[in-house]
Amino acid sequence: MKIAAVTEDGKTISQHFGRAPYYLVLMVEEGRIIGQELREKLGHAQFAGGPHVDDPRGRGYGAHAEDRHARMAQTIADCQVLLAGGMGWGAKESLEQRGIRVITTEIADIEQAVRSYLAGTLVERPDLLH
Repeated sequence: MKIAAVTEDGKTISQHFGRAPYYLVLMVEEGRIIGQELREKLGHAQFAGGPHVDDPRGRGYGAHAEDRHARMAQTIADCQVLLAGGMGWGAKESLEQRGIRVITTEIADIEQAVRSYLAGTLVERPDLLH
């Protein structure tokens, strides 16, 4: 199993999915972290100046947003879970349509959050979605 976390420093979970420049991907076997890899992530910095199209569902929806989310998801297509400190509903739904379970959490330490997830004690915080 592979669990990704959005991060700015490789240690803590970023509070905003779109602004984080990296994913830290942790490889898990038999309930233990056996390796990790820092991967570059596309985000707001790469998409700045692009079109923002109003969608009746809100921000993060529509063809342009879906294309951006798809490009952000390519890097973690081999992961089953994504941990974030916050993100938009459109991004969450887009990732979940690709088979990646999204969990928003208030736990900042990536390894602590992953251990909590593996133990079944990670509290999902939907109030961190916007």
